Amino acid sequence: MADERTDRLQYDLSRIGARLRALRKERGWTLEDLAERTGLSRAYLSRLEAGERQPSLSALSEVAHAYGISFSSLFVPEPEAQNGVIFRGRDARMQRGQGLLYGRLSTSDWAFNLQPMRVVVPAERGEAREPYRHEGEQWLYVLSGKLCLELSGEEFVLEPGDAAHFDADQPHRLSALDGRDAEVILVACAVPYLLLRSYL
Repeated sequence: MADERTDRLQYDLSRIGARLRALRKERGWTLEDLAERTGLSRAYLSRLEAGERQPSLSALSEVAHAYGISFSSLFVPEPEAQNGVIFRGRDARMQRGQGLLYGRLSTSDWAFNLQPMRVVVPAERGEAREPYRHEGEQWLYVLSGKLCLELSGEEFVLEPGDAAHFDADQPHRLSALDGRDAEVILVACAVPYLLLRSYL
C-alpha cells in the first residue's frame, strides 16, 4: 500500500512538473525568467518541473500568478488543440468576486490566450476598493450604464459604445456611476505585451 501511494505521488508530481514546463515553454521563458517573476529559485523551479520536488501551495500560487492563470488550472490536464469554441448564452453562469458579477464567455482554458467575460459592476460597489493590477492586458467595451475606469490614478468616464484597452499591470479600478449598474464585455490576455512583441 505504501509503495502504491509513493508511485501515485510520483505520478502526480510528474504530471504537475510536465504542466509547469509546458506553460513555461509556451511563453518562451527560461527558468531564470520564471524565477525572476516568482521570487523562487531557479534550482527549485527546475526540480518542480522534473517532478523531483513536492511543491508548496504558496509556490504554485506564485507560478500561477506569473502565468496569469488560475491556481486550479495547474491541475487540469491540457486538452487537445481546439480549432474554435462555441459558447451558448444558456450556459453562462454569473459568479461574484472582487465586488463584481462576472461570467465567462468561453469554455477554453488552454487553446487561446484571450479570456472573454461579461462583467456587471454593481452601483453599490463604490470606490473603497484598492486598485487591482496583474500581468497581461485588458480590453473592455461598455454595454450599458456609465463606468468610471481609474487607470494609474487618472479617471476616465465611459458610456455605452465606449471601449478601453490597457496594460493590466497598471493599477486599475472599475466603478459604476449615476447610481446604476454598468455592464461591460471584458477581454483579458494573460500574455504580457512585451512577450508578444518579442514574437513580432
